[in-house]
Amino acid sequence: MVLDASTGYTTGNSSQPLDFESRARFLTVNDAMAGRALRVLGLAGKWLDGPPLEVSGSTSLEAGYTFVGLVGMIDPPRPEVAAAIEGALAAGIRVVMLTGDQIQTARAIAHELRLTGNAPLNALHARDLANAGPEEFARIVRTTDVFARVSPEDKLRIVEALQQAGEIVAVTGDGVNDAPALKRADIGVAMGERGTEVAKEASDLVLADDNFATILKAVEGGRAIYANITKFVHMMFSNNLAEVLAIFVAIAAGLPLPLLPLQILWMNLVTDVFPALALAVEPAERNIMWHPPRSPKTALLSRRFLILIAWQGTMLAAIVLAAYVWALSRYGEGAHARTIAFLALIGTQIGHFFNCRSRTRSAVEGLSRSPFIWLAAASMAGLQILAFWLAPLTRVLDLSPPTMADGAVTTLTILVPIAVVELTKWISRRQRP
Repeated sequence: MVLDASTGYTTGNSSQPLDFESRARFLTVNDAMAGRALRVLGLAGKWLDGPPLEVSGSTSLEAGYTFVGLVGMIDPPRPEVAAAIEGALAAGIRVVMLTGDQIQTARAIAHELRLTGNAPLNALHARDLANAGPEEFARIVRTTDVFARVSPEDKLRIVEALQQAGEIVAVTGDGVNDAPALKRADIGVAMGERGTEVAKEASDLVLADDNFATILKAVEGGRAIYANITKFVHMMFSNNLAEVLAIFVAIAAGLPLPLLPLQILWMNLVTDVFPALALAVEPAERNIMWHPPRSPKTALLSRRFLILIAWQGTMLAAIVLAAYVWALSRYGEGAHARTIAFLALIGTQIGHFFNCRSRTRSAVEGLSRSPFIWLAAASMAGLQILAFWLAPLTRVLDLSPPTMADGAVTTLTILVPIAVVELTKWISRRQRP
């Protein structure tokens, strides 16, 4: 635009006419500078015979300039941005650049950041969007990685087109011209340090350190929270199902009642509170950012998850019933047999507590990073020892002192659930690596 307003160019103390060859030379230099990720300005000047107000009704303020030269400026991306974009791509998050820079500069920055990883980079000038129909526009936004010279209206249209294509869209911005897109996005993220108040008011989140990598950390934190919720639900549902099945099957089979009401209350206190707290603060899995994003329409209790809970709860109940039948045959009906059923149910739930840390990883993987898991397991075991050591509590719960054989059976009830689930995880990993 500055070249179009110029009729000559300076060569030091003199000027030359701006012909076609010199114009092409300046444009070539501009392309070379923009290709080095520089933001390029064209400078030109002119002398006025009088104040500008005296030149009303003419176009002399918009033409007749002498082109002075080009200035290249660079606003280098932070060192951590390239790694953050790589992490976003691994997590199934597509990053699209919307910029007011010229397309050569935008393309160079995108290549420097490896915006598309190893895939080809598609860049487009905003003027190519002007005459695109709805279907063509939707196709463009799904396949284009860089949009240059975009206006606030263009940004808003791009966000709306992505949403109509079924995408969950997060927009980052700091200026007044970003406000419409920030407001329309599913998640608007404003810059806290250099962002305008308008951008902050229009956004859902404010990024305190203006660091793109922080967004990835927030995504990882959100995924870890959701994963820990599923771990807690997995443990609670399968454990409670095991309790119900063990008692129901025993009664249906004509066996004596395996547990007393107070024993059930104590058991729920021991096996629910501390494990739930430990799973809630479990560190994120190392590969949690390698998973694709979860659809908001996906139910927490999916069919596959319910089947998993059902067979594992049935397995726990079967182990408890096997221990109870063994105790009935050895000690007969009474407090001692109920004590074995009580210990077996707590033992299976301790073992299953470790299983619920992951549906695919081994129960022992990453235990060194999870001190609360060990603390919860120690609390469960300590409270159980207290129930046998504290005489008033032993009487209330109607427990009998366990023998060495009882201890061996209880240990098996802890180890067998872990062994069975570890086998299924191993088979699953072999089938779907």
